[in-house]
Amino acid sequence: MTALPLSDRVALVSGSGRGIGREIALKLAGAGASVVVNDLDSDVAKQTAADIEATGGKAVVCAGSVTDPEFGERFVNTAVSEFGGLHIVVNNAGYTWDNVVQKMSDQQWDDILDVHLKAPFRILRAAQPVISAAVKAERAAGAPRVTRKVVNISSVAGTGGNAGQINYSSAKAGITGLTKTLAKEWGRYDVTVNCVAFGLIRTRLTEASADGDAKIDVAGRQIKVGVNPEILAAAERGIPLGRAGTPAEAAGSVYMFCIPESDYVSGQVIICGGGWGG
Repeated sequence: MTALPLSDRVALVSGSGRGIGREIALKLAGAGASVVVNDLDSDVAKQTAADIEATGGKAVVCAGSVTDPEFGERFVNTAVSEFGGLHIVVNNAGYTWDNVVQKMSDQQWDDILDVHLKAPFRILRAAQPVISAAVKAERAAGAPRVTRKVVNISSVAGTGGNAGQINYSSAKAGITGLTKTLAKEWGRYDVTVNCVAFGLIRTRLTEASADGDAKIDVAGRQIKVGVNPEILAAAERGIPLGRAGTPAEAAGSVYMFCIPESDYVSGQVIICGGGWGG
């Protein structure tokens, strides 16, 4: 029987209770990885973990906000204590809180930069000692080369800007710089660091909202989400494939960077946008 491509890998996936993150967790687990599931909402995180286990996979939950100062250490330590190592880090958690520049508050700016840029930085900083120690031990033992993976999530808002999203666009552009820098720093550990920039993907953040009343709860704060149906339809007409992507399709683009076939690809940004935003 052929081994699954990620059968000996341990993966962290932030924001994996719902939407794209959930699909990434399910995809990696289906390929054999042991997954640490994270979400602000412990109930949805537990459901994702339960769904993984129901199909024979391995998962544990590390609930909580990625913006908490101690979260990065806790996330990494969960992987090590529960599964004995760390091989894949997917920085996916996030949300949008939109406004034009003259109406954007400092809190809007800071909170979006925190979740999309500072949180990945902290998680990766916490991962470095674990990865470094593991690589040194493997090399000292003469073990076969192990290529570890980091996949950061960006957006076409980060590659090309988007009106009304100066905070989100800036954070996602920053992720590109983080990705390319870390690819240079961590190449010596046989770690590839890449980035997927999503175009229009159907999630609860981008569903049609005719009345503009759709909201999500973020740490007790109600954040408006959703897209005017006419704007959404126009956006889909502008996509060469003629439609928005699904969360499963978005997860597939992340998966490509996690499997052995991409072991010599690093420092790259690909757009998963159906031909839009390239």
